[in-house]
Amino acid sequence: MQADPVRLERSGDIGLILVNHPPVNALSHAVRLGLIEALAAFEADGSLRAAVLACDGRTFIAGADINEFSQAPEQGEPLLHVFLRALDACQKPVVAALHGTALGGGFEVALACHARVIAPDGYVGFPEVRIGLLPGAGGTQRTPRLVGPLVALDLVTSGRHVPADEAMALGLVDEVATDLRRAAVARAGQLAAAGLLPRVADRTIPAFDRAAFEAALALVHRRARGALAPVRAADAVTFALTSPLQDGMAYETALFRELLAGPQSRALRHLFRAERIAARPPHGVAPRPVRRVGVVGGGTMGSGISVALTDAGLDVTLVEVSPTAADAARQRVQAVYDRQLRTGRLSERLHEERTGRVRYESDLRALRDCDLVIEAVIEDLDAKRAVFRALSGIVRRDTVLASNTSYLDVNLLADEVDAPERVLGMHFFSPAHVMRLLEIVRPARALPEALATSLAVARRLRKQAVVAGVCDGFIGNRILAKSRAQAEYALEDGALPADVDAALEAYGMAMGIFAVLDMAGLDVDWADRRRKAAIRDPRQRVVPVFEQICEKGRFGQKTGRGFYLYRDGQRLPDPDVTTLVEAASAARGITRRTVPPEEIQQRVHAAMVNEGANVLSDGIAARPADIDVVLVHGYGYPAWRGGPMHEADEIGLREILHRVEALHDASGLGWEPAPLLVELARTRKTFADLNR
Repeated sequence: MQADPVRLERSGDIGLILVNHPPVNALSHAVRLGLIEALAAFEADGSLRAAVLACDGRTFIAGADINEFSQAPEQGEPLLHVFLRALDACQKPVVAALHGTALGGGFEVALACHARVIAPDGYVGFPEVRIGLLPGAGGTQRTPRLVGPLVALDLVTSGRHVPADEAMALGLVDEVATDLRRAAVARAGQLAAAGLLPRVADRTIPAFDRAAFEAALALVHRRARGALAPVRAADAVTFALTSPLQDGMAYETALFRELLAGPQSRALRHLFRAERIAARPPHGVAPRPVRRVGVVGGGTMGSGISVALTDAGLDVTLVEVSPTAADAARQRVQAVYDRQLRTGRLSERLHEERTGRVRYESDLRALRDCDLVIEAVIEDLDAKRAVFRALSGIVRRDTVLASNTSYLDVNLLADEVDAPERVLGMHFFSPAHVMRLLEIVRPARALPEALATSLAVARRLRKQAVVAGVCDGFIGNRILAKSRAQAEYALEDGALPADVDAALEAYGMAMGIFAVLDMAGLDVDWADRRRKAAIRDPRQRVVPVFEQICEKGRFGQKTGRGFYLYRDGQRLPDPDVTTLVEAASAARGITRRTVPPEEIQQRVHAAMVNEGANVLSDGIAARPADIDVVLVHGYGYPAWRGGPMHEADEIGLREILHRVEALHDASGLGWEPAPLLVELARTRKTFADLNR
């Protein structure tokens, strides 16, 4: 039998209320009940004059138990509220001893204590917005009383984790202590001796800059892009400015329950679970140790990958074709770290340490002792084959070899290596040191150990890994090609690039598709389109505008013109592109019409879902949830919609099939409804059924 998750012990005349509920001391029903009982026992014991609330294991209370959110809510007042109310009424001081991550409900518990002591490596915060919720146990009400509404607004709407030193500077905690438990016991004794019971609940809102707060509120609304949770969290903080604590708690609870029952929180909780399942390593397989990593190619991608590796504490050797090219790569990496130093994101010490961790070479033999080598040369099969062929004779046979390819067949690269079972793809997204997604491409012969190693490296880089099979474009780019085609068809039907992009951004996309293409550089995609044109069925519908733009040497932002005109830092509609678009319509005999934003959104989404179903049938993605993770973290799909496959379930697969059939009627060959989608709609099943 499992021991009680909460127990009361003694340290002289100080009580120790200790939580032990592995792995992260989540606030499950049993923990909440145990806290209530332990606090009552402490108060009833006249020999105890103060208490310390602490946790065993690697962390303080790391938040709520997310698995309970889908269960029936507690009847009456939630147990956590009962405990916090008891803390507010407690006539003996209770000090929270925070280590690891004191997040969400865990930090709300700490705020109700009379003081907070944190370990130097601890973090506090309110991550609830990441699962479509807001702090539901006083976080939006106590925090503005403790540190002011501006800080509170930032914390509850961003979901960021605040490190111990910043938490101390902001006033969120009272002390940073290496010997945490001892310091908390001492502070509890001092409060008891002085007869002090400093409650956050008793504080009034400190003076603040009203104009700055209003500006911060406006920024929250702009950044939300359709997400409800940060807006509701901001509403709750605003309510706290003019309301008693208990009224604010009631308002906060009502908002929490509204969000919990809504589609956005369901979507974000789906993603939360999907992210963890997607990144799981093969069961029972240990990764190989990785200390030294080689990167071949120091262009935009190679230099970004080197920065990501270096940030993770790995030693990197970057190899280019010549000393001149190696020096150019050095300048690219240096520029990233110099910018971080100027903006205060890096200290002088870290700047020196990280820039010094990268070696720049022009001979592949410098990679002979690497544990992992990532090839990041141009997206050309022959060029990549030559690199792998050369590496095969240089590195150890147990060195994992990875290609940063966006489209190409990794099996063909493995053919060039004497131990093909250690070859796989690691598809980073640009900029590689910023973008969170990492597609791990598993070719036919890859060993589980190689896969486990790449997943372990992804975790170390704090990337969101998703395993994909081998096909042209893997998961993300294969689906992108279809959704982009529908965006181009909308141009031919009557829209302009700005119309399409505005519709997608209104849908919640981070950027419109044509703006993204311009930012990435049209020449990169043009090469892939030329490759595919040679094998494409001539009966398929193709809009010539992209190729016509590229043929004029217009490759997006870097040349000042692409789908848009770039002038003085602004993105502007380009009359020349309008002319090309109108000519394309005329050449196909299409009478241009107004294409409503809702039609653009539905066409792009239906294209994603239909191709996603084909990706599943082909075994390229293991589960629909993996597709959602890829599209959200790599392609700007709004997280609060849960990803295209989850959203399809929410809409209903019969309706989605109807939309796909309309695409087929309008677009012809290549737009047939996916057999899997047809079957799921016919049997009234969902994509979620395939995640189980």
